[in-house]
Amino acid sequence: MEVIPAIDLKDGCCVRLVRGDYEQKTVYSREPQEMAKYWQKQGAKTLHLVDLDGAKDGKPVNLEIIKEITALLDIPVQLGGGIRSLETIDYYLQSGIHRVILGTIALEKPEVVREAVEKYGPEKIVVGVDARDGKVAVKGWLEDSQKTVEELIAEMKELGVRIFIYTDISKDGTLTGPDLEGLKKYNAIEGIELIASGGVSSYEDLLELRKIGIGSVIVGKALYTGDLSNDLRKLNENLR
Repeated sequence: MEVIPAIDLKDGCCVRLVRGDYEQKTVYSREPQEMAKYWQKQGAKTLHLVDLDGAKDGKPVNLEIIKEITALLDIPVQLGGGIRSLETIDYYLQSGIHRVILGTIALEKPEVVREAVEKYGPEKIVVGVDARDGKVAVKGWLEDSQKTVEELIAEMKELGVRIFIYTDISKDGTLTGPDLEGLKKYNAIEGIELIASGGVSSYEDLLELRKIGIGSVIVGKALYTGDLSNDLRKLNENLR
């Protein structure tokens, strides 16, 4: 299993939110570029980057920082937040981003997702499934849709999407453990790869995720608080 460190960008800083609440913000670094280099040095195989301002505004906001981070690293960077058009997908993938994570656009413009998958392939186009009480949230988690997690995954799978990131918003940034029940259920869907996100607080949580068949997990707050070891090289070796 791979542990993927997360950097969430807001106002040019590396921050963590609690349950996606923009008012509950903790700043962990005012130099996200240095934080990105740190995670690579610690043995990260992939970096998870989120433009929180972009997710809220519906368009890329932290463009310069994202470009700088991508240029600094030798490891793949996956990016989400504010990607609402094929033009933005084109821009990021042609600027060095390894793969993009689509959220709101998957519900509002599924035809764009289809076009992106046809153009770049399923390894480059990831759909983020952000859930609150079983329903998918959109627009930076500020609005709830009536679409269930199962419905969205089924629809996106029909369009050729194979990789999904599942986040239980009620767990995100809380250090209360991941949504094992939901992850087990959705991971059982044939033909997809499910990446876990949200709530991880300990090495024991990682072992539980591995036990239910999760291959990758995005971790944010637990790495920044020290609840989980920052030695990603050793963590990933132990979780093989």
